[in-house]
Amino acid sequence: MAGKILVIDDEENIRTLVKYNLEKSGFQVVECGDGITALTLAETDKPDLILLDLMLPELDGLEVCRALKQHQDTTAIPIIMLSAKDEEVDKILGLELGADDYLTKPFSARELVARIKAVLRRSVKENPTSGELTVGKLKLNFSRYEAFLGTEKLELTPKEYELLKLFITNVGKVYTREQLLEKVWGYEYFGDTRTVDVHIRHLRAKLAGESSIAEAIETVRGVGYRFCEV
Repeated sequence: MAGKILVIDDEENIRTLVKYNLEKSGFQVVECGDGITALTLAETDKPDLILLDLMLPELDGLEVCRALKQHQDTTAIPIIMLSAKDEEVDKILGLELGADDYLTKPFSARELVARIKAVLRRSVKENPTSGELTVGKLKLNFSRYEAFLGTEKLELTPKEYELLKLFITNVGKVYTREQLLEKVWGYEYFGDTRTVDVHIRHLRAKLAGESSIAEAIETVRGVGYRFCEV
């Protein structure tokens, strides 16, 4: 499994080490050391995955992640965030902005390559299918990555969209928070699952214009969530 990886880190020695190990594993590598250049390269080079350091000059990693996920041309590119910080709040914020994984420095080359391959496999497997699905007044366009409530386009984050897509394509199925993290965030998460509750709360708020749809995302006490028939 080869691909093009954009490495964004302000420390040249880390970029050099990461580039060496990734090229050794068959990947093509593009690199830069600041957030502004990163946004340009992400759009022009169309990488298959982005390794994004949190602490960057010009524009920090969280702002870069937010900008990438809000732009139509880059929103589907998987992101693994890199940081020397091991603060839970940074990890949760990065994931809520749309990052697919989070790796704390220092990390081994073997772990980095394994994480990249795992995220790329999921990205290919879970790439939105063509077509549309309508449930009541809710409509999802998989090929355009859009959701509508009646005629109103919903402004959803990538993770909110993926949650909604998972729910409406599996009506009635109960998911634990851990399962939702694995399926939507794309990796096993051994920590606080509150990020799922936050996303569900935001998703319900955005669906509040049609109460039957918002209420269809049902909390299963002591277990997790499911989407009921509308």
